[in-house]
This record gives sequence, C-alpha cells and structure tokens, in this order.
Amino acid sequence: MNRLLGVGDLADRVATDPRAQVAAGPPGPEQDRILALLEGHEDALLRTCRPGHLTGSALVVDPDDRRILLLFHAKLQRWLQPGGHADGDGDLARVALREATEETGIDGLRVSEPPVDLDVHPVDPPGEDAHEHHDVRYLVVAPSGAVPVGNHESEALRWVDSGDLGALGADPGLLRLADAALRRLDDLGDSVAAGGA
Repeated sequence: MNRLLGVGDLADRVATDPRAQVAAGPPGPEQDRILALLEGHEDALLRTCRPGHLTGSALVVDPDDRRILLLFHAKLQRWLQPGGHADGDGDLARVALREATEETGIDGLRVSEPPVDLDVHPVDPPGEDAHEHHDVRYLVVAPSGAVPVGNHESEALRWVDSGDLGALGADPGLLRLADAALRRLDDLGDSVAAGGA
C-alpha cells in the first residue's frame, strides 16, 4: 500500500530491514543487485563498503504543478535529485527524506513508501575511488508553493517540468525515476492534498 510519511512519522521509527524495503520496490535486475550486495556485505549501509553501498534519494515534486526539484550537484557537476549515503541507517525512506530536507531546505516534506525506483550506477567523485551507489529511490511530496534553499552540496536548485529533464542532461535512471514518481503521485490522488496516507 502506498503511503505518505512526514519527518515526525519516521524520526523514532525502528529502522526497518533494508532488504524488505528493497524487496518492496520494483522488481528487476537492479533489485537483484541491491539484494545481493546486502546479502554479501554486512557493511553495505556504510559508505566505505566496496564495490558499492546503499544510498537513498528523493524525487521532490510540487503536487500543484507536478514540477520536479533538481539540484546542480557541486561535486559531480550535474543536475540530480536530492539524495545521499545511508551512513548506517537501514531505514532508506528516512535517509531519502533526511537528505531531501537537508539539500532543499524545505520543511514539511513527505515521503511515499514503498520505493518507486531502484538504481545501481557508478560514481567517480573527486578525491574518492570509483564505486557504485545502490540507490533506493522515493517520491517526496513538497508542500504547495515550497521555496527551496540549497546548501553547500549544490550550486543551484530549480523546479522543472518532467519534459525538460532531457535538456538538463538527465540520465535514463533519472528519467525512469521521474516517470515512476509522477505515476505514484497520481495513485496517491486526494491523499496528497489531505496530507494523509
């Protein structure tokens, strides 16, 4: 069942098993790879794990106009959705919501469970060895008319229509995420405006 949760709903929640969260996401090769990482590496929630580690990310959407919030990542020099490392937190919905709140400065964000997308992709940030991010991705709904305020991790933030993602250099994974998140937004319907599940 799709549901929307706020920061207060997740703050004291006992971390759920990340395997269960990944298993609740879309089936496919990405799901298999992430589950294999979790099975084979006790430290998969830590950024030091190689060949990769778990991350949680959020496609932040304004429900009124269905625009998507992207940030221009300072290290990677690309337009991306908010997200970050699990850093030991097995509640990947909480990770995605925390990262979205920190990176956008928007209060009152709500995350939709279960994840809408799973993605495994290589990263090669400056000053680090190349590795993989096993990304568990969620729809995050912004309050109507929210105004983002970035932090040191981004050079710019921009609300965009999904049709403009390609012009900003969105990779196939981000395009797939946007499609899945907007479908979930449609599925949630009136509960988005009501603030419920």
